[in-house]
This record gives sequence, structure tokens and C-alpha cells, in this order.
Amino acid sequence: MKTLLAALLFPLCVHAESWPQKPIKVIVPFPPGGVTDSLARITAEWLTQRLGQPVVPDNRPGASGAIAADLVARAEADGYTLFSAATPQLAVVPHVQKISYDPIKDFAPISIVGTNAFALGCNAEKTPAKSLAEFVDHVKARPGQLNYGSPGVGSVGHLTMALFLARAALKMEAVLYKGGGPAMADVIAGHVNCYFGNFNEILPHIASGRVRVLATSGEKRARQLPDVPTVAEQGYPGFRTETWNGYVAPAGTPRGVIERIAREIAAGCKDPGFTARLDKIGVDPVCSTPAEFAQAIRDDLHLWKEAVAAAGMKAP
Repeated sequence: MKTLLAALLFPLCVHAESWPQKPIKVIVPFPPGGVTDSLARITAEWLTQRLGQPVVPDNRPGASGAIAADLVARAEADGYTLFSAATPQLAVVPHVQKISYDPIKDFAPISIVGTNAFALGCNAEKTPAKSLAEFVDHVKARPGQLNYGSPGVGSVGHLTMALFLARAALKMEAVLYKGGGPAMADVIAGHVNCYFGNFNEILPHIASGRVRVLATSGEKRARQLPDVPTVAEQGYPGFRTETWNGYVAPAGTPRGVIERIAREIAAGCKDPGFTARLDKIGVDPVCSTPAEFAQAIRDDLHLWKEAVAAAGMKAP
């Protein structure tokens, strides 16, 4: 029996030791530009240096990233097709639309490269609150009269706001936009009261005084906004929403290949140049192990299921 097992495993060991011998394709679920695409390219450039073979991003947008995810799920598990996945494809989309892939069974997690939380930015004139408690009181006194910007139905920004409103027992109207940029523009202009957005969308507008940040959504305070308390700190223990971006491979990819890529990504978190590039796009470096990434996917599937229900969206 041991001889048979060794015979079966030997080709996988040889493959992992000789890999890579040709360029590696990284499927990106969104168009060029934006955090996911930028992180994919930063990581691909780093891996190109470390692996000695070109690591080439291939943008395949559509269906909130489900098209790209399905492509990777069906790809050959030889280490030459990777997926620069973000939270929506593996933890949100399965709850809001029909998909042909299983977020747990069809992928081999490699590493979360980085995470970013969200910031609750409000128009300083329309929403005079200076703390989350004051914001809650302000909204409660005006049930259904105030609004918030949403970068799209089912987006992580939309779901973060919906989850907070549910836990705080508040009612606000969502104003839908095609992306975070237009939503943020209308917060600045005063057309909407607030927006739970990415740091890179909100941070440039704080200095003007037009936008006031009342809370961040991560487990701990954001390095970019150390003086702003988290939602959890301000009376909502356990509240946490963050989006991660990381690399996964098709299920069945040799373990040695998975571990090699994870080690090289982990080395990036020790490199000042690599981490500085992530910082510029508002991403905190994580560089997790494959096991940690697998657990994060399972945990976030539960978290975003609650958020989808809070947003009143129907399961597929």
C-alpha cells in the first residue's frame, strides 16, 4: 500500500520541484484600474522576480467576477493558472447570484496578499455628527429621510452599510451608483449624506473639511486613520467588515506549488518596496498562509450571508 501511495505522489513531488518552467497566467476578475487589478499586478511583478518566469495578469471582468472565478475553477491544476481573487467572488457572489463554481471545493487558497477595511465618510454639512453615536442619534431622529451612497447592489460597500444599519436598527435610503468614485463625488457635493467606502476614495477629501470620517470597519484601527475608532469600539462589538485580495489556484494544484507561491508572497511582506506599493493603494499587507486564507473564506461566507440578508437581497 505504501509503495502504491509513493508511486502516486511521486509525479506531484517532481512537478512541484521543477515548477515553474513557463509563464504563469493570473486571472483578474475586474478591468484594469482599481484595487484588485493594482494588487494583482504588484504581486505578479514581485512573483516574476522571485520565480524566474513571467507572471502575467489577464483581465476577465464580468458578472461581479464570477466569469473569472469559473474560468479558474475549470482550469488545469498545474500551477500555471492562478486567480487574483477578491472577497466578492468567493464570499459574496455565492449569496447573490447563481454560480457554476464552489468557493470552497473548487479552489486551493494560497495567500491573502492584503486587506482593506472601509471608512464611513459623511458630508460635514448635511450630517453634523462628529462620532458614530451622534450619527446614530441623527439618523434615528429622521427615519427614512436620509440616504447613503452605494457603489452597486451587492457590493461590499453597500453590504457594509446595510449590515451596520441593521445592527444599529436604523433606516436610510440607498442611492445606487456605478462604482465608488461617483458615490464619493455626490457625498462631497452634498447630494447624499454618507458613504461606507474604500480608504483611497475617502482619504483625499478629508483635509478639505467637506467630508468627516466617523468610523472604520476593521477589527482594529486603520493605520491610515489611527485617530478614528472602529465601529466595534463605538458600541457595536464584533462588527467587522474587510475586503481581502489574494491568490488562489484551481483545486488539485500540487501542494508544493501552493506552498512555494505562499512563501514568495510572504517574503513580499518583509520587503519595504513591496509593502510601500500596497500602501499607496490603501491596502494593508497580510501575506497569510494557505490554511489561514482557507479559514478566512469560510468565515466570510457566513459574515456576508448576514449582510446580504440585511440588505434585503434574495438568495439565488
